[in-house]
Amino acid sequence: MLRQLSIRDVVLIDRLDLEFEPGLGVLTGETGAGKSILLDSLGLALGVRADTGLVRQGEQQASVAAEFDLPSDHPAFALLAEQGIESEAGEPLLVRRTLKSDGGSRAFAGGAGVSASLLRDIANGLVEIHGQHDDRGLLNPRGHRALLDAFGRIDPRDVETAWSEVDRLESELAEAREAAAAAERDREWLEHAAKEIAALAPEPGEETMLSEQRAAMQAGARAGETLTGLDELLGGSEGALTLLRTAARRIERGAAEHELLAEALASLDRALIEASEAEDRIARAAEALAFDPARLEAVEARLFDIRGLARKHRVEPDALAALGEELTAKLAQIEAGGERIAALETELAQARDLYDEKARQLRLSRTETAAQLDKAVAGELPPLKLDAANFRTSLTDADPGPAGIDRVEFEVSTNPGAPFGPLTKIASGGELSRFILALKVALAEAGTAQTMIFDEIDRGVGGAVASAIGERLARLAQKSQLLVVTHSPQVAARAAHHYRIEKAHVEGSTRTHVRKLTAEERREEIARMLSGAAITDEARAQAARLLEAA
Repeated sequence: MLRQLSIRDVVLIDRLDLEFEPGLGVLTGETGAGKSILLDSLGLALGVRADTGLVRQGEQQASVAAEFDLPSDHPAFALLAEQGIESEAGEPLLVRRTLKSDGGSRAFAGGAGVSASLLRDIANGLVEIHGQHDDRGLLNPRGHRALLDAFGRIDPRDVETAWSEVDRLESELAEAREAAAAAERDREWLEHAAKEIAALAPEPGEETMLSEQRAAMQAGARAGETLTGLDELLGGSEGALTLLRTAARRIERGAAEHELLAEALASLDRALIEASEAEDRIARAAEALAFDPARLEAVEARLFDIRGLARKHRVEPDALAALGEELTAKLAQIEAGGERIAALETELAQARDLYDEKARQLRLSRTETAAQLDKAVAGELPPLKLDAANFRTSLTDADPGPAGIDRVEFEVSTNPGAPFGPLTKIASGGELSRFILALKVALAEAGTAQTMIFDEIDRGVGGAVASAIGERLARLAQKSQLLVVTHSPQVAARAAHHYRIEKAHVEGSTRTHVRKLTAEERREEIARMLSGAAITDEARAQAARLLEAA
């Protein structure tokens, strides 16, 4: 609730500090005393568009601060927390606005600077101001659905849950379809590439193995050219071994004749042994280096195919096998994606059916509650001199969403046979305020703010109607803090707290002051409201009776 209001240099107010209490408080005073200035000041603190005309003449800046006592779970604290502004538990919330004479303004909430728009968002949950030109609170159709639900204690969480499931499945299905479409565009290439790799069937390490085999066979080919004819040179009829053996036989016949010939024979024998061993090694080498040219051709062809396919897919040869597996897996995913899409479509259809059912049940509950609300408001209209008027809660189709499929709007008809329409377009100023009061009384359990302000709700009425207004305001004040600007003594008599707004001339200038009245001062003020400038004993007696009855 609003605990304190501090105003500095706003129009006729130079310095004003007001403390407020729970229950019904009224502000009274003569016409022109400055009641509108007080409301304009509060509006400035609550983020209403700034008007430089509010700055007191001769001053550079005006400022207004409002302090609220709120429960720790009030939405205002959540809004501030989203901006990184933390509040101490149990501490009041202070909102403040400054306005310079050149039009510049600054807003503060919770001890930190904030935007005017954030200040307005916070204020929407702090105070409802109901006046002839107010377009918030009950007059804003965007909040009517929540008010109807609160009135009927309707819990839309089943619909919210069902909608969340629909929303989740729609998102998943959209993603799956997008992925499937992208994959489908690549299907032809994937199939060709996977088939090409599968036909070649490369294995990890195969390229290295083939390269080594090819190098070995190429080396054998070069060595084979070197060995060609060596067998004839060594072992043929005219080969080196034959010649050595012939020479050894000749020397052998004369070896006994001279020791040098014997030594020569020994050397030839050793040469024959070495030459024979060389011949054997050459034969074995030739056998080892022997290769099949067709095999070399096949190895080279396989090696070139693997390398060419690797270049085509821009991977290392050893990665071809893994690439083939990856492409095959992607093709499988395309097939599985179609199955997944079909499954999601089935799930989504079921989720939508469930949502539709929950939304229909919610509409039935709202339709029944709307009839109850219409009846409750209708019961409040005759005492408020609106007996020719009608009120209805209109339910029309809305786009499906977490709150259901209903658009809810409060409508009125001020005369029999007249068309229904929005409150702001159908009701006149005085009627509008009384319609709001009737609604507020009916919706007492569904209030959107802990503090409500009614500006001249009793305009143009008196007697029994004013008394009915006062009785309903007092009833409403049992659940919320109410501040009422009034000219009605019947309404003023119902208040728990009474403030008088008055002008005073100080040092050649006019100032507006507000003060809380004592019990005796209340009687005098109500007597003035009854009789005018000249307060009579009869007016005082009537004021006393009103206070006693209240």
